[in-house]
Amino acid sequence: MKNGIKGIHRVSAVAVTAGAVLTAGAFTAPAQAATLKTPTIAAKGGFVMNNGTGKTLFTKAADTRRSTGSTTKIMTARVVLAQPNLNLDSKVTVQKAYSDYIVDNDWASSARLIVGDKVTVRQLLYGLMLPSGCDAAYALADKFGSGSTRDARVKSFIGKMNSTAKSLGLTNTHFDSFDGIGKGANYSTPRDLTKLASNAMKYSTFRTVVKTKSTKQKVTTKSGGYRYMSWTNTNALLGSYSGALGVKTGSGPEAKYCLVFAATRGGKTVIGTVLTSSSVENRTADAKKLMDYGFKK
Repeated sequence: MKNGIKGIHRVSAVAVTAGAVLTAGAFTAPAQAATLKTPTIAAKGGFVMNNGTGKTLFTKAADTRRSTGSTTKIMTARVVLAQPNLNLDSKVTVQKAYSDYIVDNDWASSARLIVGDKVTVRQLLYGLMLPSGCDAAYALADKFGSGSTRDARVKSFIGKMNSTAKSLGLTNTHFDSFDGIGKGANYSTPRDLTKLASNAMKYSTFRTVVKTKSTKQKVTTKSGGYRYMSWTNTNALLGSYSGALGVKTGSGPEAKYCLVFAATRGGKTVIGTVLTSSSVENRTADAKKLMDYGFKK
């Protein structure tokens, strides 16, 4: 009889142990699936959010002010697109001042605009966002600023950039240039630039331009003929990352390598920024890591 009781106890103990293992397994598996390792990025600052909900998905020094390089041009485009009664097909004559500006600034990237050509505002937006043309940025600032002199118009346009930043609640953002080649007071943060890009993406023209990998545009020459301008997007995510939507690269001696990025997968759009990455390759790798992470969150 004693032996029988011992046997019962032993069987019960085994059953309890097995139950404990099963119970633990039931709880452990989902917990492990939910544990997503936070990515490490080369960039000094980063931020990612769900574009639909505004929920923060990743931060790294997200509110630290840094030089923005040509990601500044997101605001240039945003100011243009918000102009009342905007006519995207109105023409702008390319001035010598725009090409001289490229020559005078070592870090100025160019859309290779040719003096005397007549280009549309829409074409200037492609020249601004794809090859990151500082000449296109200058042309847009000259066109949409107000004043009797070019300097006054440019100053006015930069003023619009700053007032727009204020209206969007970008409290850690300031511009002193139309293209990111600043004079020491051109800065933003990963969080602010992401919010800016999210707002700019509400404009259909902006969305169309920034997701374009390359374009060939027919422009009118000084003599009344025409030529084709070919521009390729500096954003390596287009064509290399499934669902990539844009948005804008940036670089500079202080900014190093920056990228504002967005992608959509399965009805979810993630949008974010990396600032002060260490190379062109690393800013792209950083963005891919952060988007992969954002889609899993």
